Amino acid sequence: MRKVLILSLLLGLVTALVPAAMAQPECDDAIGCVVLEEGDPIVIASALASSGAVAFLGEDSGGGIEIAIEERDGMLLDREIELVQEDSLCSAEGGQTAAQRIAADEEIIGMIGTNCSSAAQAALPIISDAGMVMISSSATSPALANPNTDEGGAYLPGFYRTAHNDLTQGAIAAQHMFEELGATTLATIHDGSPYADGLQIVASDTFAEMGGEVTFQGAVNIGDTDMSAILTEIASNPPDVLYFPIFEPEGNFIAAQSADTPGLEDTTLYGADGILIDSFPENTGDASLGMYFSGPVVSGEEYQAFLTQWEEVIGGVPPAGFHAHAYDGTRMLFMAIEEVATEGEDGTLVIGRQALRDALTAIEGFEGLTGSLTCSEFGDCATGEALGVFQITEAELNDGNWPPPVVWTPRDSMDDMEGEEMDMEATEEMEMEATEESDG
Repeated sequence: MRKVLILSLLLGLVTALVPAAMAQPECDDAIGCVVLEEGDPIVIASALASSGAVAFLGEDSGGGIEIAIEERDGMLLDREIELVQEDSLCSAEGGQTAAQRIAADEEIIGMIGTNCSSAAQAALPIISDAGMVMISSSATSPALANPNTDEGGAYLPGFYRTAHNDLTQGAIAAQHMFEELGATTLATIHDGSPYADGLQIVASDTFAEMGGEVTFQGAVNIGDTDMSAILTEIASNPPDVLYFPIFEPEGNFIAAQSADTPGLEDTTLYGADGILIDSFPENTGDASLGMYFSGPVVSGEEYQAFLTQWEEVIGGVPPAGFHAHAYDGTRMLFMAIEEVATEGEDGTLVIGRQALRDALTAIEGFEGLTGSLTCSEFGDCATGEALGVFQITEAELNDGNWPPPVVWTPRDSMDDMEGEEMDMEATEEMEMEATEESDG
């Protein structure tokens, strides 16, 4: 009798457990899953430069993330979206620390960040080893999407970016200098960071390939305030253009002190998106007037609607140029999570980490504010179409206007070429008609 009772109890226990086990989806993902019980939030992270000299980048990208969450009323797959925020600064040390904290939380599904390439290179090995994904809105170093370590590549699985690759930005800047400004000589200054050094290398190489002469390539240290030595050296053979794709405050010091350096009176100053920020004219003064910058260009009705949202949700205007990229990256992450998540009958949600990577890599023709995004196998999702050249005017220097006007885009060059071809065709037609009339 006792044996029958025990067998009945065991049978009842098995019967109760089997449906429960069947109700919960299994994880067969190659690198593991995030398993969320019923009611658990969808947890994502940001690792942005939220303090220090470039905190404007974190504020800028953070606003894009906030608006992407706000648009969904803070919900994804009928669960609350929880955002864990870490400060990656703009350094390798900051990126490493932020990544370690994020990787230690197994409930975090993916991360938006970092802002700076130096932080990204330090964060990526940790995030990749944890099986997570990171989508950067502004880390533009070519090395991050290059898998060849012998060439300095730093790519690892899990890396994506909605920002452009500086192979594109550097080439566009050089093209504008040479073709539009008529420059024949170029000098560059970088600060040793992967972003600045990589960008000036691409610009210099492209400028030389187009027929220009690179007269100087040098560096300052982050934290330097007296730029007189390097500026005096450059002025000994004055270039048509001085290109310094670095950050504040070093960029401010270079621009301001160049105005007091004999020999550089006729040299055009040229920066990049690292100093394409609303505080630059104010912090630099008159030397910023007329200065050029390469950087992201976003336009269109949807973007104008986004700016209206920004004013309502955050206030004012975005301080830098990568808010739309962070917004697009966050939306891409949400879309990929929705695509791969599996929900069991008991309300458990299972998200495969490799499946999430595969979903992001497979993105093609994603219509973002920054253009149509298609991700390569090494994480580059932007095509470079959202790039152009800006120039500071009196309105930015004295009236608080921001951003400065876009004065040139690669499309302008294409339009000029098409126009020249049309003019040539029209001329040929006129000549043929004149010949026919003459023959007649």
